[in-house]
This record gives sequence, structure tokens and C-alpha cells, in this order.
Amino acid sequence: MGQYVGIDLHRRSTTIHWMTEDGETLGVQKILSQPFELAQAIADAGPEPEVVLESTYGWYWAADVLQECGAHVHLAHALGNNWGNRRVKNDKHDAADLALLLRIGRLSEGWIAPPEIRELRELVRYRHSLSSHRTSAKAQIHGVMAKNGILPVVAELWGPIGQAQLDGLELPEAYALRLRSLRELLAHIEREITKVDAQLHHRLKPDPGYQALVRLPGVGKVLGAVFVAEIGNISRFESAKKLCSWAGLTPKHRESDEVVHHGSITKQGSRLVRWAAIEAVGNYRAKGNEKLRADYRRIAERRGKYKARVAVARKLVTLVFYALRDGQVRCLDTASAT
Repeated sequence: MGQYVGIDLHRRSTTIHWMTEDGETLGVQKILSQPFELAQAIADAGPEPEVVLESTYGWYWAADVLQECGAHVHLAHALGNNWGNRRVKNDKHDAADLALLLRIGRLSEGWIAPPEIRELRELVRYRHSLSSHRTSAKAQIHGVMAKNGILPVVAELWGPIGQAQLDGLELPEAYALRLRSLRELLAHIEREITKVDAQLHHRLKPDPGYQALVRLPGVGKVLGAVFVAEIGNISRFESAKKLCSWAGLTPKHRESDEVVHHGSITKQGSRLVRWAAIEAVGNYRAKGNEKLRADYRRIAERRGKYKARVAVARKLVTLVFYALRDGQVRCLDTASAT
């Protein structure tokens, strides 16, 4: 009989629960969270066991080890599984519940991205983190100037005129030290972002989906890389609606008997995909595809600017679906031809 194995993975220790197809517990073991320990433990489950682990901190290596050992690996979706209100919650119960949900077919699963997609995600997420640090450094520089009653001479402080103003500032020692340190940090962050951008473009340049994405209104290379890395294999989505739902850009739906409630967007799925979609439509009031601009203006007049951006972002993700699936967006090609 095949075995079902639930794994409660942590940084230092891992708890494993073995279960038969009939639900009988075969054993529970706690091991060190090391590749050799995990491979040795999973060998006791026999050939090709059904194994489930949570998408917890640092799960990549565990999924790779399990797949190399011949296991059918399932990734439990952290938000999609209802753990109930147990009086006692510990690692043994968590591992047992994972195995049980998998055995009875009630497990809500996530996608196990292949190693090459994970590497792309690592680059994209690191770039996003660097960009956040860059924004923080710029805000701190403005703060140093504000504390000394100094106004920027230009709106864009990071151009030649703004840099010349920063060079000529005479500040008390503590503020001068902080300003100098922040400017050096900002320059270093800019260099690192340039390196990551070059690596991303080198990896994605041959990808037809990426080439189609960068031609979408408001997307470009950076946001295109976010869509490719975070979405991964587009064939796992049956339709553009499924992709929008996965990205958390569809309204909440609560239904009971004849009562139906629709709420705000779910905000589940990849935060970076939602950010990229909303960022892409941020300037549609001034430029971009005429149809999407018209949709933005129409919805903004009726529902407000924020809801308009979200609604048009959902339309943009629909175009992203076809760009990744077909390597082109025919509706935009037709519009440009006419």
C-alpha cells in the first residue's frame, strides 16, 4: 500500500508523520532539518510516496530532496487549508493534519516552481528589495534637509542640479555625516540594481513571452521580469480570469442561500504581481493604450481613481495572460495596425 507523509518543516527541526491509505498511523519522527536526514527518513516510506509539506520559510531545498528521492511532492497552501480550532497545536498534530488532508483529497495546493523559475524570482524579489532601500535612502536625505530648513531647488533632487545642491550644503557634523553616508549608500544601491537588471535581461531576452510583455503599455523590462518570474508556467492557468483570481485582483465572493456579497479584491497570491499591474497603469491618465486609458477615465469618474487603477490593472493582467501564452497580444497588434 502507498503511504501518505506529512512534513512539518522548520528551520532547525522537522517532524514527519507516516500514514497508510486507510488512515492508520505508521509512525512519527522528529529529525534535524538537513538534506541527508530528510532523504534517509523519506526512504522509510517506500517507493513513490505521496508527500506534503507547507510553503514555509526555506522550503525549496526540502522539495528538491524529496523529488530526487522519488516522492510525489505536494505543497500545502498556507491560506487555503482550514486547520480548525484545535485545543492543542504542535508539530506532531500539524504533520498529521497535512497527511490527512492529502489522503482525503482536501488539500489546497500551491505550485512547486522549478529551480530556474525560483532563480528568476530570487533576482526579481532582490531587485524589488533594493528598490525599497533606494526609496528609503532618498526619503532620509529629504528628511535631513527638512530638519535643517532646506528646500530642494528642483523637484527631482537626483539629477545634476539637485546633486550640485547636495554637494554645496553646509550642515552640522552629525547631519553632514548622515547625508554623506546616505549618498554613498544610494550610489552603491544604484550599482547593484544595474547589475541585477543586466542579469535579468540576459536571462529573459530569448523568452517570447517576455518580449511580448515589454511591449504592453506601461510594462517595460522591470515589470515584465516581475510578471514572468512570479507567474511562471502560464499553462497552469486555464484562463485569464483564473490568473486574475490567483493574483488577488478579483472581488471577494460570499454566498449563502439567496444572499450574495461581493467585497473588495482578495489581495491573495503574489504581492509583486499586483504591485506590478497597478504600477503599470499608474500613468494611464497621460499615456498608454487608448482603450485602457478610456477605461480608466470612465471608471475613475464613476468609482474613484483607486478603484479605476485596480480595475484597469485587472484588464492589464488579462493581456499579460495572452502575452505569456501566445507570445503576442493580438488585440494590441490589430489596434496599432489600424
